[in-house]
Amino acid sequence: MAQFFSVHPTNPQPRLVKRAAEIVRRGGLIAYPTDSCYALGCAASDAKALERLRRLRGIDERHHLTLMCRDLSEIAKYAIVDDARFRLIKRATPGSYTFILRARRELPRRLLHPRRKTIGVRIPGHAVAYALLAELDAPMLSATLSLPAEAQPLADAAQIRSRLERELDLVIDAGHCGVEPSTVIDLTGETPLVVRKGSGSLAPFDVESV
Repeated sequence: MAQFFSVHPTNPQPRLVKRAAEIVRRGGLIAYPTDSCYALGCAASDAKALERLRRLRGIDERHHLTLMCRDLSEIAKYAIVDDARFRLIKRATPGSYTFILRARRELPRRLLHPRRKTIGVRIPGHAVAYALLAELDAPMLSATLSLPAEAQPLADAAQIRSRLERELDLVIDAGHCGVEPSTVIDLTGETPLVVRKGSGSLAPFDVESV
């Protein structure tokens, strides 16, 4: 049965954030708020938790997951970020953007797109998500909390608990987050490409749509 924490959306209680981080460290799969919508999250180092996340979402290894990071320096540990890409990402973060980048060779294969050898990265602009990442002192693997065959992500924490309480270890309730996922921008080529137009505005970029 999933635990349920009610957390202040802009001033999260350190006691609850610490408990949430411990659940993630122990291999837990959680639902947590972001600046786009609710997401599923687990420790990037935990293969079993990752399999649970994929099973719940109904996705395989060809679906890009997102590595939630605290800042650009953390992103650079996992992805190849040159000066031009650094400036572009810095311009839009923290915020509701996921960037597809070439992954560093030393990363475990389970974190990568199997054919493209790429990884999705994001610096969230939600206080609760950021506090959790800071407490973990490590990135989290994440995916939008969308269920198979459903048009929109789950947006209400109480609904998430009632529907997924046997599938999750924790639901963090910080109020309504919306139902529009992040904007996804592919930075692996010469020109940035919009893979998905979501809640992040395209105004900061000179981009093309796929």
